[in-house]
Amino acid sequence: MEWGDVRIFLALARAGSIGGAARRLGLSHPTVGRRLRALQDDTGQVLLQRGPQGLLLTEAGRAILQQAEIMELQALAIERRLAGEDSQPTGILRISASDWFGSLVLAPVIAELTRRFPRLVPELISEPRLFDLSRREADIVFRNVPFDDVDIVQRRLMVLEHGVYTARDQPDPTADGAGAALILVDTEQGFYPDTVWLQQKLPAANIAFRSNSRSAQARMCAQGVGLAVLPCVLAEHTSGLRRVDFDEPPPARTMWMGYHSDLRRMDRLRALTDLAVEMLAPTAEHS
Repeated sequence: MEWGDVRIFLALARAGSIGGAARRLGLSHPTVGRRLRALQDDTGQVLLQRGPQGLLLTEAGRAILQQAEIMELQALAIERRLAGEDSQPTGILRISASDWFGSLVLAPVIAELTRRFPRLVPELISEPRLFDLSRREADIVFRNVPFDDVDIVQRRLMVLEHGVYTARDQPDPTADGAGAALILVDTEQGFYPDTVWLQQKLPAANIAFRSNSRSAQARMCAQGVGLAVLPCVLAEHTSGLRRVDFDEPPPARTMWMGYHSDLRRMDRLRALTDLAVEMLAPTAEHS
């Protein structure tokens, strides 16, 4: 397999679609599709197949992915040597995080990453689902649920304090929450201790709104729809909210950072993880 073929294969694996790979490579959609068909014909293996979320690596594709990335690093090193450039992280880094965490907490980290390593291109993916690191849907994931796959390297990055918030012009709830309305997380997406805690604190309150988007919850809360448990950093950046005092705060959430063990040596991944620890881990109160 030649480097040109490997380059096409990696772009398709990372973009998850022929169109996305074509944009990354600066090629036309038909050219990339034709190169993929030729590659699979030459190898006699189906390396990528279409799925509900786009192109997915097959077992054969996953088997050669790490070797393809090693070839990529070697090719880039040759290009830098020929150009007389010092070695530094380069290429696309796919980062998965929730919308609010990516825009409020990770944004300064990613901005600093691009200043330090201008040839590195971070790609932030904000979707309300758990990405599969083993399928390289993302290079690194930030989430508040620990990883249970044995092939995932994870680190407890920081603790995010939460509070109960309401619109500024709304009164405090009664002791049992009678007459109050609640904004909750959609529990079909998983277990959320803050949702359980809020309903236990205000058992007589009605449920007014559910969403798996914390940003949507914060905005609806500011509109006076109801009370919500929110990450304090998100509430502080949402106008029209005030914090409601309880005898105890809602459960804090730990943010985890994880990536597949096969990527341990990827320089652009190490650049982000080192910077995230440098900028975010010292802020954790319970780490």
